[in-house]
Amino acid sequence: MTTIPTLTLNNAVTMPALGFGVFQTPPDETVAAVRSALEVGYRHIDTAAAYGNEREVGRALAESGVPREDVFVETKVWITDYGYDSTLHAFDKSAGKLGVDVIDLLILHQALPSRFDLTIDAYRALERLLADGRVRAIGVSNFMPDHLADLLAASTVVPAVNQVEVHPYFRQSEVLAADAEHGIVSQAWSPIGGITFYREAGHTSTLQDPTIGAIAAAHDRTPAQVMLRWHLQQGRSAIPKSVTPARIAENFAVTDFELTSDQLAAIDALDTGRRGGPDPSVITLEAFGREIPEA
Repeated sequence: MTTIPTLTLNNAVTMPALGFGVFQTPPDETVAAVRSALEVGYRHIDTAAAYGNEREVGRALAESGVPREDVFVETKVWITDYGYDSTLHAFDKSAGKLGVDVIDLLILHQALPSRFDLTIDAYRALERLLADGRVRAIGVSNFMPDHLADLLAASTVVPAVNQVEVHPYFRQSEVLAADAEHGIVSQAWSPIGGITFYREAGHTSTLQDPTIGAIAAAHDRTPAQVMLRWHLQQGRSAIPKSVTPARIAENFAVTDFELTSDQLAAIDALDTGRRGGPDPSVITLEAFGREIPEA
């Protein structure tokens, strides 16, 4: 079986660099997709309270026969549950749905710039869960350098991970540099490329990008495999997602070839500076708040 490289987090916990994501995967398709991923060899599953499919991820883990300690489980607290006590309870909701006692990586899903006091209180709850052994590592998602700076000034534990949108058309080099400066692992969501984000004139899917296509042809690989390899060789974690068994397997088969420095640089040069997801600076409870059901 393919062995995925691991990354050592800043608290010495190891995490498989390649994870399997379930963003926008309907609950009724999640069990089969996660079981497929575990059968292929993924040992890192990434979900979130706001995805509405933690329960199904838990079912897949329980039914897979893979020992719990062999799977790195990552989930996220949604902004509606920010605040010290609310975030402690958010852990209980997620752990209950996932059917686990300990969550390997628990992260804040977004910064909440308009109520950063709640963001700080939520992170302090993560620090408490870490100290109590309820989680093995803590982190953040979609935090820009200014959010990180404000968080670091008000907390004692440096986040282990910052999960952000990173793909060849949106590399976020400033965020990657800020993460690296603080010893934070950058984890890419939408790692193979904002496929639905570039429908306007002048932008195409990264899967049809001629530069990536030429590199893929040179290695007898697919464009998706080349992009995932780009992340891994640059020291990032990547979280691809699919519900198609063949693609799930394709995205996992990225350890037995090596991109050259010129090829890595050519992919870096595709950056458009345009994000596909929401701008982290405009996240508010009014616009993005949603109730997260009890376990």
